[in-house]
Amino acid sequence: MKLRIIFALLIVISLAACAITPTGRSQLAFMPDSEVDAMGLQAFSDLKKEKTISQNAQEDQFVRCIANAITREVGGNWEVVVFEDNTLNAFALPGNKIGVHTGLVELVDNQDQLASVIGHEIGHVLARHSNERMSQKLGAQIGISLIAAVAAPRTPMGQNALGLLGVGAQYGLIMPFSRLHESEADAIGIELMAKAGFNPSESITLWQKMAQASQGSQPVEFLSTHPSPETRIDDLRGLLPKAMPLMQQAHAAGKAPNCVK
Repeated sequence: MKLRIIFALLIVISLAACAITPTGRSQLAFMPDSEVDAMGLQAFSDLKKEKTISQNAQEDQFVRCIANAITREVGGNWEVVVFEDNTLNAFALPGNKIGVHTGLVELVDNQDQLASVIGHEIGHVLARHSNERMSQKLGAQIGISLIAAVAAPRTPMGQNALGLLGVGAQYGLIMPFSRLHESEADAIGIELMAKAGFNPSESITLWQKMAQASQGSQPVEFLSTHPSPETRIDDLRGLLPKAMPLMQQAHAAGKAPNCVK
């Protein structure tokens, strides 16, 4: 009888958890979005306490200008923070939080290159990749208990939670998104930046610069949790025929971001 009940519950969870991502892919994500958002909010709050926030007003305005243009395409209120960190990294968390490191800001040549990274990270949030990973790896009961664990990020359980959210590298633990998730975030991100009026072809240049940076002494945390630049560049080139017309439509509609570094 107990096995029947468990089996029935699993069926109910599976049916309730079926969802469709922005790219049309079916996914299994049974964690309540409100709980995953709460974890993102807690993690971001802790990061702001533990990491140094940049006081460079010009860099801050540059990042916010780009992020605001992209988030207008998806709606909602998004918090954007620039962290004083030389690593080439950016992230977005459930709960509409965006973090960008100063190292990445210094690397890019223009607004379009940074837009490609921010769009990609927002893509992870829109596709509920954190929820999907928690559902796959931890199960509902364990996942819900991790909400409290995020408040103690130095514990093994807290590190596991942060890793699944996508910020584990901040605490010495890296849990990269799957290749499927990365490809999906690329597809969503390049479409978002194009719809906002940014030039999607600059995403190619950005990854070429990232590849070049990885050959030097500068730490490239972003590359340690993502596919190789060569693979990503090939995939992005395949997305450009669809993305470029979206940029042209955005320009025709008067969307012309002018975010100055």
